[in-house]
Amino acid sequence: MNFLEIQFSLRGQTLPADHGFSLYSAIKNLCYKQQPTLLNDNNLSSDVLLSSISGVSNKSGMIYLNKYSRFRLRCPAEDATQWYRFLQNQVLDIRGHLIRLVQPRLTLPEISSLLKARLVIFHLQQWNTQEAPLYFLESCQKALDQENIHGKAFINSNSQGDLALRSIRIKDKNVLGYGVFIEGLSNEDSLKLQGHGLGGRKHFGCGWFYPVKEDNYAE
Repeated sequence: MNFLEIQFSLRGQTLPADHGFSLYSAIKNLCYKQQPTLLNDNNLSSDVLLSSISGVSNKSGMIYLNKYSRFRLRCPAEDATQWYRFLQNQVLDIRGHLIRLVQPRLTLPEISSLLKARLVIFHLQQWNTQEAPLYFLESCQKALDQENIHGKAFINSNSQGDLALRSIRIKDKNVLGYGVFIEGLSNEDSLKLQGHGLGGRKHFGCGWFYPVKEDNYAE
């Protein structure tokens, strides 16, 4: 299956830093009211991936949008035109923060042998042990094998040099995961990983992979 990416510039000022679930809810509700054919059993198709939106953190749970802030959606190529037209100029209410999606651009995911995701989620029974990274990496490799993607997974480090343990709030629960690198990807597997993502909660911005050179504006 071939995938395309739609990128929207934004009109707005601020967003909650942890907005993945709220962004998904806003888009799903918009589809339900205006374009239900985009839903599958009242949910977004599993083939649709959403990115979280970057910005400048105020260190207090909020980000300021800037010229690099984008909303990105990946979907099967045959659905891209419908999403492009539907989302153009729509206003999303993200927990009281209003953003307008403008100036859409349609593009192919960029091929790279090294891809990064800010947050990948797998359900682990033992998060509070020193072996959690081992179980997590085993889950990454198993998921890659299931998709027939040949690459090696690494847990990223944060700015303090520690393992990049991160979380996303979904309703009233914090769900844990790690930042991840996948290296050694062929051209085909690079596109496949970007199209399919990795792990769970992919409608909430998790498992979204991108070339590392985008780091200047992807975090």
